[in-house]
Amino acid sequence: MAKYISSKRLKTIMDERGLSIRALATATGLKYETIRRLRNDQTKQYQRDSLAAVCVALGVEVEDILTLEEAAEG
Repeated sequence: MAKYISSKRLKTIMDERGLSIRALATATGLKYETIRRLRNDQTKQYQRDSLAAVCVALGVEVEDILTLEEAAEG
């Protein structure tokens, strides 16, 4: 079965900490739309600099945000 990289855990981390998209965008210096796409797992390509900025702002590692998931068949 095929696998894909998911950033769904970012939403969980943000929700647990009460962080809005705008607040994380401000903390990272990234665009609102970049954080929105990451949070909603709509990113097609993950930019290293963006991931690094998010990880530093949240005090987490990349593997805390990105996971390898099984793709749905169909």
